[in-house]
Amino acid sequence: MTVRNIKNITPIKIKDPTYVDLYSPWDLKKIGKVECISKKEVDQILDVSSNAFKNNKKYLSKIKRLEILKNCRNKLLKNSRKFTNIIALEGGKPLKDSKIEVERAVNGLELCAEALKKSHGTEIPMNINKASVNKIAFTRKFPVGPVLAISAFNHPLNLVIHQIGPAIAAGCPIIIKPSLETPVSCYEFIKLLLESGLPKEFCQMINIKNHIITQKFVKDPRISFLSFIGSSDVGWKLKTMMPPGAKCAMEHGGVGSVIIDKDADIQKILPSILRGAFYHAGQVCVSIQKVIIHEDLIDEFTELIKKAILKIKVGDPRKITTDVGPLIRPSEVKRIDKVIKKSISEGAELICGGFAKNETTYECTVLKNPKENSSVSSHEIFGPVLCLYSFNTIDEAIQKANHDKFAFQSSVYTKNIDTAILCYENLDAKSVFINEQTAFRVDWMPFGGIKHSGEAVGGIEYSFSDLLYDKLIIINSNNITL
Repeated sequence: MTVRNIKNITPIKIKDPTYVDLYSPWDLKKIGKVECISKKEVDQILDVSSNAFKNNKKYLSKIKRLEILKNCRNKLLKNSRKFTNIIALEGGKPLKDSKIEVERAVNGLELCAEALKKSHGTEIPMNINKASVNKIAFTRKFPVGPVLAISAFNHPLNLVIHQIGPAIAAGCPIIIKPSLETPVSCYEFIKLLLESGLPKEFCQMINIKNHIITQKFVKDPRISFLSFIGSSDVGWKLKTMMPPGAKCAMEHGGVGSVIIDKDADIQKILPSILRGAFYHAGQVCVSIQKVIIHEDLIDEFTELIKKAILKIKVGDPRKITTDVGPLIRPSEVKRIDKVIKKSISEGAELICGGFAKNETTYECTVLKNPKENSSVSSHEIFGPVLCLYSFNTIDEAIQKANHDKFAFQSSVYTKNIDTAILCYENLDAKSVFINEQTAFRVDWMPFGGIKHSGEAVGGIEYSFSDLLYDKLIIINSNNITL
């Protein structure tokens, strides 16, 4: 398929745009170019969003919002094959996984509509003391204001739906900045929204090359909410720039850890581990990075995973038989190779992989007993790398699984309910899965990290709730007696 030039979607005319070439991460062929805004347009774009919010009654009633979400859901479903191919082309995600992402995106729009239908305020008790006599009070939900969303490359459609969908449902105008490496999914999705009846003022897509321009948006008092998906270093820096009163949701990375106790059926759980570690070449914020397995099982597990990895097909994401595609850019291949080589030089045992297949893909790699402070196991690797460690006691396993900075999702495989509860209580994570891998997610569950891993909670319903506030009304009348 071919990709046309990707432009900003905004009522503002971009007078002097700069352009960034867009390449396929698989074969590095140019597939288009991206139009980027300059400093000149920042104030105008912010004004569009701010004015849309001030006049939101004119634009988007609840009925209209529901209609738009329903229409867009149906259009996305009809165009599912097109979006599947786009995700594979621009992001390098294998076709079978790109197809799943589109299915999730369709469901995400359904969840946005359902969240809007269920949204309501609460009655505040009155007539229970002398001060509250003859009064009635209740709250209603109101949108917080314009949203700035900064998205990531690894789920180029589903992530923007998690950011745009709740904003539309809540009645908040949104300015979204997709990754410059994967802007096509966002561009085509917003076109569907506009075709579904959404005013252009309510969803502006901006492509930004210069970080200073991004910061200018973040600092502006016209922005009421920042939704950020990306690295912790960038996210926390941006948070310090936000104006007083602005809210944020930060989704960063982690070092996903899995504990496998001695009673686990390792042959049965192996496919789950492989999926959690190597899905999308490990470019997922909750990928399994460390497996901490009982010492009685580690030798057998090592042999099993070594044989299983030989069957994983690494290659062209446009082929339905491919299991693992490329990394997002060649520099990532070099970075991961450097980290792995350093870990081996420090004493880690290479079980399999450990080399680049070509300049865009890296073989699925397993390392045994890297130093615990090694970059490959103490920092988010964001690549197809898995580290194996053994343990004797469950307390030792928990200690090895916990991280001093990151706390996102962890898991334990065990048949013992007491072990499961012990891990749930003591693992330093926002979510703990029992007999499931760390990369598991459905779009209606709470999702997010603590410490360096993030702030606030994702998931459609939770994101929608964050974009609303309770507005209280108190009515005083002598006719109110009950």
